[in-house]
Amino acid sequence: MILSDQDIRKNIKSKDIFIKPYNPRLIQPASIDLRLGDKFLVFNCHECAIIDVKEKNKNLMREININNNKSFIIHPNEFALGMTYETVGVSDKMVGRLEGKSSLGRLGLIIHATAGYLDPGNCLNLTLELHNIGNLPIKLYYKMPIAQMSFTPLSSPCKIPYGDKRLNSKYYGAKVTQASKMYENF
Repeated sequence: MILSDQDIRKNIKSKDIFIKPYNPRLIQPASIDLRLGDKFLVFNCHECAIIDVKEKNKNLMREININNNKSFIIHPNEFALGMTYETVGVSDKMVGRLEGKSSLGRLGLIIHATAGYLDPGNCLNLTLELHNIGNLPIKLYYKMPIAQMSFTPLSSPCKIPYGDKRLNSKYYGAKVTQASKMYENF
């Protein structure tokens, strides 16, 4: 069951959903809009010839920062990691699902490839896996609406929330855009 606008508000009040900064005007009928943060990581193709998932590569990605006066342009077939402006969290009773905005999808912008899930117990600035599948570059602006988050209550609170030391929670509480840590699985 996906929470409605009124249940999102109730769960923010009860602290089962955490959003900072919280703007009630961003609540939609069954989701809340999230805005684009200011940091991106793009592949450093001129220094890296291959991605080895078993190895940490310091030069794999480089950071780009934007602000109110500087936008980010994502070119056709380009992939970049971004982040949400808002920090979003859920209690051990809830999960969140990150989805794209229809208006951006109609321009060819995908906002997540696979990481659209907010685990119970996590609170972070969500990573955006941005991919322009269109034919023209797309200009993205700091704090523009970029995604939406819906919330679903669990059948019961989870026993081991994300971030627990017994789990390999690589991105727990992330506040900045991070490259893949797949190598930690080996």
